Amino acid sequence: MTAGRPVRPVRVVNGRHPYEVAILAASACCGLALALTDTSPRSAATAMPGVVEVLWQVLLVAGGVIGLFGAFWPGRLVAQLGTEAAGVVLLGTATSMYSVALFAVAGLQALAAGAFVAAAAVASWVRLWQIGRDLPGGGRGAGGPHGGGAAAG
Repeated sequence: MTAGRPVRPVRVVNGRHPYEVAILAASACCGLALALTDTSPRSAATAMPGVVEVLWQVLLVAGGVIGLFGAFWPGRLVAQLGTEAAGVVLLGTATSMYSVALFAVAGLQALAAGAFVAAAAVASWVRLWQIGRDLPGGGRGAGGPHGGGAAAG
């Protein structure tokens, strides 16, 4: 109890936040559309060699699909968060690559698009940090030094 109130257990929040779900879904859809139509934004085509550009598209699709799978994983919390983390790493890598490509090719003309893509990258890396913090042994989840049970929510 703290000041007459019971202490609540640590609550681990899963990745079903609408913003995260929307970004993961958009990532998979955009990557798939780029691959199937054999098109690419000028900034990606200019800044990324062919193999890197294909890797970027694969990262978009895989990050979105794996991240969504993890966010909606019906199994154990550790598996859910671990799978979500794998998708978020891929998405963070893809969005970081593209934001660099945008600014490298277009400079300040890429400010609007680049800022949004960079924000998705930052959000991915922050989510990865949150998952690492919440996983058992990561500091706050079940089994971490602060104890408390971790429950998906």
